Amino acid sequence: YLPPDANTLLATYDHCLRSRHYVNVVVAGKAPEADWLPVGDAAAHCARGVGVWGWASNRDEIGTVPDVVLACAGDVPTLETLAAAAILRERLPDLRVRVINVVDLMRLLPESEHPHGLPDPEFDSLFTTDRPVIFAFHGYPWLIHRLTYRRTNHAQLHVRGYKENGTTTTPFDMVMLNDLDRFHLVIDVIDRVSSLRSRAAGLRQEMVDARSTARTWTREHGEDVPEVANWSWQA
Repeated sequence: YLPPDANTLLATYDHCLRSRHYVNVVVAGKAPEADWLPVGDAAAHCARGVGVWGWASNRDEIGTVPDVVLACAGDVPTLETLAAAAILRERLPDLRVRVINVVDLMRLLPESEHPHGLPDPEFDSLFTTDRPVIFAFHGYPWLIHRLTYRRTNHAQLHVRGYKENGTTTTPFDMVMLNDLDRFHLVIDVIDRVSSLRSRAAGLRQEMVDARSTARTWTREHGEDVPEVANWSWQA
């Protein structure tokens, strides 16, 4: 289990303590966590293992197909994915973005391979069969590819995760060193959605500059740039 926030972590602990005949692994940080979901919603999300976060998505109404899927697993990837979704919502408001959070990685497997696995139709309904999926993961990218290699849309799945790049630095700088930051996720969306490659060139350049500015600020001040360190989701 990879809880994205404090309430889901509490729900995960509750699930683990109540379960029997399981070996439960909970991965959580020691820093203060955001609360993305109310406790009741967090418990339902934890029990489901994977789900669409409609409140973070953009123009992902019933009957429409998203232009891109932003998926995430883990606290830091979830934070960066939501920050990227907020940038896209503000700067590219017509882009249809679906945000999916994964708590139980075994849900990515087919049901024939694991009791928690999703049937292909359910997986395809979430992740689509032909749209780019940018997956931010709190671990090695190859694991997500191994779990999903049999899925219809695997060729369109692009995973950002730990690349064993890092040093003693700030939290956001560490994320940038592994290309898992919000700015790089926005760049990935622009690069993967064919209709954006030419019309979003200016935004792409801004994201490249924002990464450079954040890195320079860290080197000069020893802390993350304020607009990142103090960022919060705005409803």
